[in-house]
Amino acid sequence: MTAHAADPNASDAGNVGKHRTAMVIHGGAGVIERSALSAEDEKEIRATLNRALDAGNAVLTKGGSALDAVEAAIVVMEESPQFNAGKGAVFNAEGKHELDSSIMDGHTRRAGAIAGVTTVRNPIKLARAVMEHSPHVMLAGAGAEKFADSRPEIERVANSWFDTDRRRKQLEEAQAKERSGAAIVEKGKYFGTVGVVALDAQGHIAAGTSTGGMTNKRWGRVGDSPIIGAGTWADDRCGVSGTGWGEFYIRNAVAHDICARVAYRGDALVDAAEEVVNRIVPASGGDGGAIALDRDGNIAMPFNTSGMYRAWLKPDGSRGTAIFRDEK
Repeated sequence: MTAHAADPNASDAGNVGKHRTAMVIHGGAGVIERSALSAEDEKEIRATLNRALDAGNAVLTKGGSALDAVEAAIVVMEESPQFNAGKGAVFNAEGKHELDSSIMDGHTRRAGAIAGVTTVRNPIKLARAVMEHSPHVMLAGAGAEKFADSRPEIERVANSWFDTDRRRKQLEEAQAKERSGAAIVEKGKYFGTVGVVALDAQGHIAAGTSTGGMTNKRWGRVGDSPIIGAGTWADDRCGVSGTGWGEFYIRNAVAHDICARVAYRGDALVDAAEEVVNRIVPASGGDGGAIALDRDGNIAMPFNTSGMYRAWLKPDGSRGTAIFRDEK
């Protein structure tokens, strides 16, 4: 295949000094057993991960921003009922959906986040609108919905639009277990959150995360996904999106801690991500995973559950998807 100078991943002389682009995606970590995932669902999940890669890469190969690539990829997954974001969001204890999202631009440290919205079709778009069109970083609940009213580009839907039979069944099962005296939160039972980190041809990094939270959540519970530094972080060296038991990601400032280890201690990205996700989080009682990307295009995808939906596009153009722990 002939390389063209317009392609940021090309290796000809016209691109000397130009950064090579990269992207990494997660669709949530949790207990993902081969025996419980149908061949049809597995095929669709991998296909959606690839569509998300394609959407983000279409931005990057045209010289677009990492921020645009992150948004484009996350929108694809918010539109898929396979993930716990947008269309496939889980139900709360009242049988409704409350959606959270955040996005961060690494080289400027600008960020936007929303929590507990109920009528926004693509929460990642509203998070970006908060970043770009408000003086704030995070808006929640009715206030975030009111802000959405002021943005004509934000599509609104009835809360029932997010319904899926699969998620309703999960709610019914969780509530039946709760009535029998089981713990409200079970380890590994909250996968589906989506996230993307991208590196563009200008060497800039952006990260974003979107989720419906935990099945059967109540009291306006908000996890780590919309919290900058906990579930999402990007700076000029590193970007992270987390997925897992959000309370422990908040307590340990997981996303920021990974990048801080890169910035302040000089840790390799893979080492930093492994230390935080596979030692610090479990030591405090939590579990989950994360995706991380540095300015050199190095990718890390650690997790301590049986699986994590994930996909990647490396600077050399190689790409892949994986679900289970034994996939390399």
